[in-house]
Order: sequence, then C-alpha cells, then structure tokens
Amino acid sequence: MKKLMIMGAGIYQVPLIKKAKEMGIYTIVVSIPGNYPGFEIADQVCYENTVDYERVLEVAKREKIDGIVTAGTDVAVITIGKVCDELGLSGLSCEAARIASNKILMKQKYEEYGVRTARFREVAFTDDLYERTKGLSFPLIFKATDSSGSRGIIRVDSKEEFEEAKEIVRAATHKDTFIIEEFIEGEEFGAQAFVYHGEVKFILPHGDYVFQGDTGVPIGHFAPYDLGQSVIDDMKVQLTGAVRAMGLDNCAINADFILKDNKTYVLELGGRSGATCLAELVSIYYGYDYYEKLILAALGEEVDFPQEQAVPNASMLLRSDRDGVIRSMENKNEPDENIYQVQFDYKVGDEVKKFHVGPHRIGHVITKGKTLDEAVEKLHEALDKVTIVVE
Repeated sequence: MKKLMIMGAGIYQVPLIKKAKEMGIYTIVVSIPGNYPGFEIADQVCYENTVDYERVLEVAKREKIDGIVTAGTDVAVITIGKVCDELGLSGLSCEAARIASNKILMKQKYEEYGVRTARFREVAFTDDLYERTKGLSFPLIFKATDSSGSRGIIRVDSKEEFEEAKEIVRAATHKDTFIIEEFIEGEEFGAQAFVYHGEVKFILPHGDYVFQGDTGVPIGHFAPYDLGQSVIDDMKVQLTGAVRAMGLDNCAINADFILKDNKTYVLELGGRSGATCLAELVSIYYGYDYYEKLILAALGEEVDFPQEQAVPNASMLLRSDRDGVIRSMENKNEPDENIYQVQFDYKVGDEVKKFHVGPHRIGHVITKGKTLDEAVEKLHEALDKVTIVVE
C-alpha cells in the first residue's frame, strides 16, 4: 500500500485525505495538536509542526513515504520541498519552495526574468520608511514576506498610515524585513494551473469575489472568467514566465493577478493548489477530481489533465459579521443537481471569529450551471437559504 504524507489537517486538507483513502492509499497527516477535522479521518496522525523540516523528514524516512502533498496553504511548502529533495520524491524543489514562500525573493526573480509586476522595495522594520519609499506612488501595499491567507497585508494611502501598517505587518511575520509595493489599480483575478515534468499542463483563469477589509481578501471564485483572447494569451505568458523564474515544477500553482489596461501584472504564485473552493472549481470545470490529480502527481504517477469540457461554477465562503458563538445553523436548500456543496466547518456551540482573513471562514456554498449566469444565480439562491446565527 502506498503511503502519502499530507501536511496539515485543516478544512482544506480534508478532501485530500478523503480522496487518498478512497484510492486505497495510507494517509499520514502532519499537524500541530488542535481542533482539526483531518485528525478523525487520517490513518495515522503525526503531531509535529509542518514547518519543522527535521522532525517531518525523520517521520518521512521512518514511514518510508511514497509522496508528500498539501492543499490550500503555503505554510508547509518549504518542508515539502526539502523532503522531496532529500527523498527524491515527486514535488517542487526546496529552492522553488523557498522562493514561493518569500515575496521578496519572488519579486526579485520576476524582475530578473522580465515578468510584469508592481514596483517594490524590501524594507527593514528599522528603516526610515519615508526615505525607502521615495520614488513609489500611492496607494501602497505593505506585505509580510512569509504570510498567507491575506494576513500581514494592508493598503496604505498616505504617509500618516505608515506606522500603524508597519505594526500590522510586524505582528504577522517572523522576518526582520517586509515588502512595500505600488498598489496597481485594476481588476483582481486569479488562475489555477499545474506544472509537471517541466510542462505547464493547464491554466484556468477565474474571477474572484473579494471582501474589502485592510486589503482585498478572496471570499469566493467563479469560472469561466470573461477575458478577451489577447488578455488570456498575455496572462499565460506572464504565468509561464513566473513559473520558470521561480523554478516551480511537479506541483499545483495558485496565481494572483491584477488586470490593468488589458495587461496582466503578477502579484504572486504559490506552489500549491488554491484555497477557498479553488480545487473544487477546477474539478467541476474540467470534470475530473483535482484532488486525485494532486495525489497522483505527488506519488510520481503519470497524470493527464483533460480539458474537453468546461462547466461554469461559482462559490462563496460563509462568514460571520461578529465574534461569538454559533447558536443555530440551517440549510433550507432542497436537493438540486446544480448545488454542488453546502458545507459547515463548525457546529452549534463553536466559537467563531468576525471575518477578516480567509481562515475565519465558517463554511462554503458551491454551485454550477449551464452558463455562468445560471451558476451565479443559483449561488445567491442557495446562500439565501442558509442561516447561521452567531451571538
């Protein structure tokens, strides 16, 4: 029986664990202790921090794993790269993972390889921000270089906001430096892709529903995304260039872009599948189980990514507008072939956070249709029939 190490036991790793078990694969889940749903369904649990490379490698060697993978999180990507390098497993390299997990290194690679991206500065917390930002135009974005899930990222519209923004970034990072870049006024969108044996196998652009807090936080997605062919061609050039600049291979790609004047600017690429229902978006759109593809690739198997069909779909996170305890949850939707999934991450009595970043989600709704309009209309109908009371 093949052994697969899955990094993380959270809500975004649960479908990965379930699919591996359905495929007859022995699952070893690695995570720090906590109230994580993946613990209950894994064959084996290893209570280690996913960023502790030495301990994870020790377990991987002892268990003689055949593959290592995650979904929806950047936290464990460097560890995955190091384990793949040490054990000769299929997956991104440690160097590529290091670049994908550090926004400064990523931006430097983009500039080196001519990938279109925003102008930026690497800044130390002890620097004079007024001097370091000369030559950049407002609005600006302050970013932690080692965060994910929109944490440690804040828009800054004037110098008066510098100190407060710096402290927000400082609270979200383990580094001594962070990044300041120009905020490109445009339309934010993304793409899912996969690179295997040096070849980009597919690129699926998608639209984003964005929650506007300190910065834009994705709360849902939809496909297809209405882009002209010239824009799609340009996006593919920029994404492919970014993949090569970062040295990404044998992994899923989660890409974030800004579209301005019909030109695609690369914000960042992650060397893993996207969160917020993006693996499901790929599965529905192309008609195969994307989690299965992630697993097969991690095991070094031959993997195809057929693109003969294109089923429109849309998703939205369920969120709370306050901190509190869930008093009731109800899904009044009748069975419907176009309602792909209504999922609650919590149960009555659980504490939840007011939505601010992706991990504050409390569930999701995913729909599909013959057209995107049908899928979006069904999404709003389904959301209207979901009631969650938080007090």
